[in-house]
Amino acid sequence: MPAPRIRIDLHAHTRRSTDSWTSPEDFVARAAAAGLDRIAVTDHGRIDGALAAAALDPARVIVGQELRCREEVDLIGLFLREELPDGLPVVEAAAAIRAQGGVVYVPHPYAYLTRSAERAARVLAVADVVEVFNARAFVPTWNRRAAGAAVAAGLPAFASSDAHFPWEIGRAWTELPPFDDAASFLAAARESLPVGHRLGSPLLHVASMALSLSRGGRIEL
Repeated sequence: MPAPRIRIDLHAHTRRSTDSWTSPEDFVARAAAAGLDRIAVTDHGRIDGALAAAALDPARVIVGQELRCREEVDLIGLFLREELPDGLPVVEAAAAIRAQGGVVYVPHPYAYLTRSAERAARVLAVADVVEVFNARAFVPTWNRRAAGAAVAAGLPAFASSDAHFPWEIGRAWTELPPFDDAASFLAAARESLPVGHRLGSPLLHVASMALSLSRGGRIEL
């Protein structure tokens, strides 16, 4: 009999990110409706949205944060207890995540960037796991390059929605064995199966940028 597997999404946002419009309440409701067993809240530069969602559904929600590093690339910390500052160098950001017992997740390593190979190499060098399908990475080559890099580096591959609006939750997920914490997640990640369900339109980014600017935030990618 095959071992049980669960569906998880490790990259999604609540409205605590200025470019997102999903409340913590809608977030957990949508995740449950989409059949996701676990989902990480990874707001830009903060964890209060993740903590709010985890308080509503602690068995489903993983506390995370998307950090903007000094080199103008992103890292995600998973299983965090405390908020981390933006602007750290990549190596220091990864060390700060691991100092909390967290996991270093590399989102969309080739998307949106100039000098993408150079920048991707920086984050892949510190990765525990790699996002190889981002449902907002509207140029298919971006995801294909990430998948090839994960294989070349021997790193577990994940698919995530990068949801900023409620209806995006459930567009991508990863299947893997159940886990309880960061250590058991890393063991389960060796058997990850990314499932890319639906690729979003570039208009989603336009909507997110307009929303962020209207709320006094910066443009995030």
